[in-house]
Amino acid sequence: MPGTHRPLRLAINGYGRIGRCFLRALLESPVTHNLQVVAINEPADLASMAYLTRFDSTHGRFPGQVEVGEDALLIDGHRIVVSHARKPEDVAWQELGIDLLIESSGCYGRRAELSRFLDAGCPRLLLSHPGLSGSDVDATIVNGINHASLRGDERLVSAASCTTNAIVPILDLLDREIGIEQAMLSTLHSVMNDQPLIDGYHHTDLRRTRSAMQSIIPVSTGLARGIERLLPQLAGRVHAKAIRVPTLNVSAIDLTISTRRDVSVAEINALLAATASGPLRGLIAYSEAAHASIDFNHDPHSAIVDGSQTRTAGPRLLNLFVWFDNEWGFANRMLEVAGHWSQHWTQESIT
Repeated sequence: MPGTHRPLRLAINGYGRIGRCFLRALLESPVTHNLQVVAINEPADLASMAYLTRFDSTHGRFPGQVEVGEDALLIDGHRIVVSHARKPEDVAWQELGIDLLIESSGCYGRRAELSRFLDAGCPRLLLSHPGLSGSDVDATIVNGINHASLRGDERLVSAASCTTNAIVPILDLLDREIGIEQAMLSTLHSVMNDQPLIDGYHHTDLRRTRSAMQSIIPVSTGLARGIERLLPQLAGRVHAKAIRVPTLNVSAIDLTISTRRDVSVAEINALLAATASGPLRGLIAYSEAAHASIDFNHDPHSAIVDGSQTRTAGPRLLNLFVWFDNEWGFANRMLEVAGHWSQHWTQESIT
């Protein structure tokens, strides 16, 4: 980055599934990033934070050393200051001297709510979820699609969602190459922490009061709106539904497309395989092996196209099946968006 040599100072607000994966992705990344986590704000107690960093039921043991310091986590000897505030205003963000806050609590979606962090001293926010509307953030970024649109003067940026990152590059490719008349997506998503283990009063959506591990549960989704925000040319032509399934991690998208011209399974698979080994290498992968979802746990790709499941019904109805690690893949995309964004910051704009 022009004009600076020190690592950029990051803080994490909300040290749950994505917050912990983001920290771990930064440390495990094969790419050297000029980023360093220096602070975490999480209401949970410090001992529990350290424990859940060390031991993860989904991604396995942490590969480094985790210790508890005085009001801090010590990761491989690096001190990360820890606070336990429940309000943005109750953290001395400016005193921490951070350049970017990773907002991964999921508790703030409106611009007025997010601006509380800015007013409290955070220079910039990167959200681990879409804003409730396009106007709530300065930019919504999917790496591989529109990351080059970042200018550096944004203050509120969203990394979209795990599902959006998985499917938007594929929809963009197919619309350019074969044309999309209509698209229907069904997301088969692993359980999330807004669902109870046993029936309980966890949500206003009555289906989400049911035991997450005993049923396949339809839930509402804003995926179609998120896709249209990034691919406005598909407005009104993409439809989506979501179903939670009783697995801990790795999700899938069943995608059906009405195409503008005749297609074949062989043509589509060749196109997707070439893209996975070419322009979207590292973001999209392709396989025809006999997979189960567990094969993609801790897979850093945004999506893995399962070519063995590609089907056509007639010349212009196409069906695809796409796997993605909804935690690890998305955490890696957040890390990359932070890196792309920071390349545009000037020395004067860094605290």
